[in-house]
Amino acid sequence: MCVFCDSAVSKERERERERERDKMSIEGFLPFIGMVIAMMVQTGSMVVNKAAMSKGTNAYIIVVYANAVSALILLPSALIFHRSERPPLTFSILCKIFLLALFCCTSQIFGNIGIEYSSPTLSTAMLNLIPAFTFILAIIFRMERVYWRSSSSQAKVLGTIVSITGAFVVTFYKGLPIIRLSSSLASLLNQLILSSSKSNWILGGLFLAADALSTSLWYILQSAAFTLIAVRGASAWEIRLDVGIIAILYTGIVSTVLRYSLVTWCVKKAGAFYCSMFKPLGIIFGVIMGVIFLGDSVYLGSLVGAAIIVTGFYAMMWGKAKEEKLIEIESLDQNKLPLLQNGLQEKQ
Repeated sequence: MCVFCDSAVSKERERERERERDKMSIEGFLPFIGMVIAMMVQTGSMVVNKAAMSKGTNAYIIVVYANAVSALILLPSALIFHRSERPPLTFSILCKIFLLALFCCTSQIFGNIGIEYSSPTLSTAMLNLIPAFTFILAIIFRMERVYWRSSSSQAKVLGTIVSITGAFVVTFYKGLPIIRLSSSLASLLNQLILSSSKSNWILGGLFLAADALSTSLWYILQSAAFTLIAVRGASAWEIRLDVGIIAILYTGIVSTVLRYSLVTWCVKKAGAFYCSMFKPLGIIFGVIMGVIFLGDSVYLGSLVGAAIIVTGFYAMMWGKAKEEKLIEIESLDQNKLPLLQNGLQEKQ
């Protein structure tokens, strides 16, 4: 009887372990799905904005209205659900918020202009420059030190150089078309979506590089002030029932509110480093969506430059991961040292 009971208990424990493993595998898989969706949403925003701007919607106006829509959604939720977490609004904090908003709205404007002159493929490739620019700025402002004998610092420096080299390649070398739609299908897409598309690959690449340099958080206040100066025609502010309003709502609700909420959840579940590894995935989505929805041609220079940028990106990520691991080991060693000292004192 006892043997039977022990067998039943062991089987129940095994079933519990299997359920726990299944639960852990599902929980580990959900951030993966979340980041894939987030990258698709981000690329979709670029495609929709490109279509809207080619139909006459102003790049600055998209930024203002999209931020207004996202603010109308996020502000009430912040006041309702996070009131107790809000820090006191001192002058220093307000100045930091202003600078964050200024840099971020500038990033959005540069990004839209860059997409208008180039393509989502180039835009998704150039976004991988953000870690390189962040590393350079961190060195300039003495927030980061470079130890030339350290393999992690060497990887980050080399990754930065490689990424910027790839950016030059993808911007200044267009090359031969690798993927191109038939002339009849491309003409149909131009009539339906890209009626007045601008094209200046180098200028678009420079604006997208500026986008990567100034990427941060954003606020509606500074974008509206800048746009009031840049766009003075009253007709440009009119919202028409065409692809322009789709771009505004998609950018404000899906690409801003839902995507950032999803990425925040994924970072909480899997960590920032895990989520950052999905950034190059946007290049693949950019190529696919650009060809299908915009009739873009994929050029040799774009593929070569994107491959170089991604190589540099992952080199920097490897260096960062190794650096964090070394810091963690040093922290553990420092925590063990007092315990060892206490043990020696007790023996004495």
